[in-house]
Amino acid sequence: MIKQKFNYYAIPLAICTLLVLALYPDSKVDMTKYSTDGLELNFTVSKDLASADIETKKDDFNEYAPVLGNSFTGFKEALAFKESRGNYFTVNTLGYLGKYQFGAETLKMIGVYNPQVFLQSPKLQEKAFLANTSRNKWILRKDIKRFVGKQIAGVKITESGILAAAHLAGPGSVKKFLRSYGKTNFSDAYGTTIRYYMKKFSGYDTSSIEANKKAKARV
Repeated sequence: MIKQKFNYYAIPLAICTLLVLALYPDSKVDMTKYSTDGLELNFTVSKDLASADIETKKDDFNEYAPVLGNSFTGFKEALAFKESRGNYFTVNTLGYLGKYQFGAETLKMIGVYNPQVFLQSPKLQEKAFLANTSRNKWILRKDIKRFVGKQIAGVKITESGILAAAHLAGPGSVKKFLRSYGKTNFSDAYGTTIRYYMKKFSGYDTSSIEANKKAKARV
């Protein structure tokens, strides 16, 4: 009985072994192909790092990636992104220059007479934006006082929206829009309207900008 059981298992096993040897006579793995010699491998994690709190690491990240929010910096960077994707050195198809897309005539009003120098100077462009915004705020000071908080053409009027629209179309066009309660709605050559800028850039804190009739861009 025992002999019969042995033959029952031993014979098939012997056949399988012979087949493997016949089909794969040289089936040895070359371990040199998988060598890690010369590689700088260090998978050691310090105890402090392994036990670090996730929220702490999030706070550390935020320290180097500040949230601009509705600050004045947030305002000007959002406006610059809309104007030029924040590119200091671009000129559009109509000849408007730089990060904030200034026209040559507007630059002259704030004391910049060399467009090429302006285009190559990020510092001057930032000064120009501040000066132009200060000048527009002075020109529109009465309208800001009168209309901020009101609804015009379905848009809640804010100081930042007014200043953004003035950058787009000039303070004179903004006055017409406000005083006509939205009936006179200027649009630029690309079809962007005062109403659109009023809405898109509403709610930013532009209180730090001083109204200045004689503001100039000086480096």
